[in-house]
Amino acid sequence: MKKALILYWSHSGNTEKVAVYLQKGLEEGGFQTTLLKVQEAADIDFYDFDLVCIGAPSYSWHPPKPVDDYLKGKFNSYKKEGRVKVNAPAIPGKNALIFCTYSGPHTGIREAVPAGKYMGQFFEHFGFTVVDEWYILSEFHGSEENSTLGRMGNIKGLPSEEDLKRIKESARNLAQRL
Repeated sequence: MKKALILYWSHSGNTEKVAVYLQKGLEEGGFQTTLLKVQEAADIDFYDFDLVCIGAPSYSWHPPKPVDDYLKGKFNSYKKEGRVKVNAPAIPGKNALIFCTYSGPHTGIREAVPAGKYMGQFFEHFGFTVVDEWYILSEFHGSEENSTLGRMGNIKGLPSEEDLKRIKESARNLAQRL
């Protein structure tokens, strides 16, 4: 059975909801999954998994500091072990999925894409193939203004149950493709 690791960092619960539905879909697709918060995953070896999924909100075009610190730590550790190689050759069967929640009180998804691309670069350096990047519009908890007046309009309550069902279905389809 193929194995997937789902790592996430969530401040308000949006990214955690996505991670849980991602897990449900991957399991329906036949994967054995491990779901962990980034802060619980210090000793996890990405190379023990066929698919590593990492998710975080976008904070000013970047993942939050705990995610950034975690990925930099993994990079430095794998580099010392000789796993980060010049030209970053792809390792067959090692895949990554990046997922990023965003509220977009200013310009929307264009604020999230740099955070997703940044996280994905670590995995490419590890030799993993980034199979997809998912960007999920989500409520900006704690700010009525940022949840109702940004370019995205009223985003209160997002991700919705319908959004989460789509995430689960997309995860199931991804698992079946891999």
